[in-house]
Amino acid sequence: MTEAPSPAHLEERRRGRRRRYEADHPHYKWVALSNTTLGVLMATINSSIVIISLPAIFRGIDLDPLGAGNISYLLWTLMGYLVVSAVLVVALGRLGDMFGRVKIYNLGFVVFTIASILLSLDPWGGGSGALWIIIGRIVQGVGGAMLMANSTAILTDAFPSTQRGMALGINQVAAIAGSFLGLIIGGILSEWHWRAVFWVSVPIGLLGTIWSYKSLHELGSTRRGRLDLPGNLTFAVGVTAILVAITYGIQPYGGHTMGWTNPWVLAGLIGGALVLVAFCIIEARVADPMFSMGLFRIKAFSAGNFAGLLASIGRGGMQFMLIIWLQGIWLPLRGYDYESTPLWAGIFLLPLTIGFLIAGPVSGYLSDRFGARAFASGGLLLNAATFVGLLLIPVDFDYWIFALLLLLNGVGSGMFSAPNTTAIMNSVPAHQRGAASGMRATFFNAGTSLSIGIFFSLMIVGLSQHLPDAMRSGLTAQHVSPGVADQVAALPPVGSMFAAFLGFNPIQSLLEPTGALQHLPAGNVHTLTGKEFFPHLLSGPFHDGLIVVFGAAAAMMVVAAVASLMRGSKYVHDDSADRAQAAGGSDQEHSADVAVTR
Repeated sequence: MTEAPSPAHLEERRRGRRRRYEADHPHYKWVALSNTTLGVLMATINSSIVIISLPAIFRGIDLDPLGAGNISYLLWTLMGYLVVSAVLVVALGRLGDMFGRVKIYNLGFVVFTIASILLSLDPWGGGSGALWIIIGRIVQGVGGAMLMANSTAILTDAFPSTQRGMALGINQVAAIAGSFLGLIIGGILSEWHWRAVFWVSVPIGLLGTIWSYKSLHELGSTRRGRLDLPGNLTFAVGVTAILVAITYGIQPYGGHTMGWTNPWVLAGLIGGALVLVAFCIIEARVADPMFSMGLFRIKAFSAGNFAGLLASIGRGGMQFMLIIWLQGIWLPLRGYDYESTPLWAGIFLLPLTIGFLIAGPVSGYLSDRFGARAFASGGLLLNAATFVGLLLIPVDFDYWIFALLLLLNGVGSGMFSAPNTTAIMNSVPAHQRGAASGMRATFFNAGTSLSIGIFFSLMIVGLSQHLPDAMRSGLTAQHVSPGVADQVAALPPVGSMFAAFLGFNPIQSLLEPTGALQHLPAGNVHTLTGKEFFPHLLSGPFHDGLIVVFGAAAAMMVVAAVASLMRGSKYVHDDSADRAQAAGGSDQEHSADVAVTR
């Protein structure tokens, strides 16, 4: 005779029949993971997809990015998205704590999708078309910040602490891999049509919007309070002022190769820093702070975010330098047309993504058992070693050694990112997970923004020492008159650097206004405007700059590894103590920072 099923078994069968997007379904956490992974993947792909697609975009709107005054359009097309994401992500995480993380996250899908549609419909050309793209990217950044600020908090709510490393690892792998995949996808789509760079987000955004509204539920606690207007305002003003100043600091000013002596740049840097000091004072005193300064008393939180900031700076700077290296030098020397270099640069960077995709989920899973410190610190040291390797190989390298270094760099990034994110999110109280997620994302986005100013400035310093002489001797060797050669060599090296970044050959545009090409033999004109003259000219000075850039990146990774080691052993905040305290329980001896150390 068959034994009657127990009540517990019946309840399990009843729960199993529920649709998996119901909040109490045992598989709901996997629905939350897949949806939030799609959201952050879309947001981070779009943070880098434009980088490699800029040549096609500017050709599509008929704007010469190297023309007089047009470098600002180029920089703001890159920086608009990053600046807005860095400025708003903490505030949007705090709003998620107050009004619901799922509610803010879902709205992010809507905003992002609408902005993608508008970007793909850019009706103008020239400067007006560039402004349309910049504004659209800023709106996209708002949507991306909503997604980034709340995705990790939603996952932390959905998964138990014993599985958070794996879940956050997958989510973080998607976030970082998105920035790598954007380079590949942008290179492929820009070969087809520049508008496809923005079209690709529309179906993903529509799918994500419908799916998130249908399937995600509020599981975390919300804590209503006043919106910290003084904190939000001072943070937005301070961060914006600094990032805008950095944007203009790498552009020529007066007779200088860069604009760091520009009074407006100095005012932005100094004024922005002072406003951020005021922000910290405000946040320490208000009742409901946007940026909970008390969280920095948790070692796992403060050390993890500091290491994450330095890692983000190094990773962002590496992306830009590798694109310049491939599109401006290595690929043209191998006969690739400048128009096709974005596609092939994305393809040749694949080992970086593969290494990350291998190491990220594995290290996230293992960090649940053994903690984050060993994996995160070891990954950062591996990154430092690969930066040293990249500056030691010749500019005209054999691809196998370059690919091996990229693969190891991706592995190092994967070893660091997933465990570090898990350690940060495990260390904070449940009611502050939205704010903590936003703070973590702020360091991530701010690092990418800062990398543009830091690494471009370092590269320009390296180029300015030797590029003028190389330019002068190279032009005179092709029978360009000494006067014209001196005139071209005296131009700021930032133009040549951005030409390499965009996969342009600038020699023709530099010489055409002088009329020199009309007076040279056809053979010399062919050499000057061909695929190899400019890369050969740039390779020596570029390597000098590369030593400075990757040397600084390696040092940052070592400092980040030391900070990561200081996070302590595995640390998981004890939410049960908070719940007992909130319910008026007798465990008054528990503070808000009670934790379980394993």
